[in-house]
Amino acid sequence: MQRPLFSHWLIRKPQFAILSALAVTSCLLTGLTTQVSAQSLPGFTLFSGIKAENQLPFRLDFGGQTNSRDRYILRIPQQKMKLAVAQFAITYPNYYKGSFDPKKVEVRVKGKKVPISEVKWDKEARIIEIFPEEPVPAGRAVELVLSNVDNPPFGGVFYFNCQILSPGDTPLLRYIGTWILSIS
Repeated sequence: MQRPLFSHWLIRKPQFAILSALAVTSCLLTGLTTQVSAQSLPGFTLFSGIKAENQLPFRLDFGGQTNSRDRYILRIPQQKMKLAVAQFAITYPNYYKGSFDPKKVEVRVKGKKVPISEVKWDKEARIIEIFPEEPVPAGRAVELVLSNVDNPPFGGVFYFNCQILSPGDTPLLRYIGTWILSIS
């Protein structure tokens, strides 16, 4: 009777069997993460420090690659739009070293462009202020489209915060939520 070549070795070395299983599993998981990271919509985020109800959806049209041009479509769901909006303010962290083109910013409601009176980008304060000509009505889903964005040279996770100012409101910005952008 002939024994399989490695059967006695696997019986005596259970660590080898465990390591082999771990190696195969890690290869499979690596393939899955590569496939998942190619998607542009945010998924389920664990341990971000931002509550799930405050995380806003977004899309990076060109994949969010470092040192490349991109288009950020930052979405605000209609349930977050409880008040009309006279100003949108997007703040970002000081370690984000990308750049924006204020001439290539759009506001879309139901897929239609909303006329904008002014877009200000303050590099030192790390804020982009968007002023629609007419206030955006409450209860509507909104997309803030930042085109011609130069992604930073180094990847990372960047928290972009959204704040709004309502017409006739006290001049204090109200927090709406956070987009958790991953540039790789």
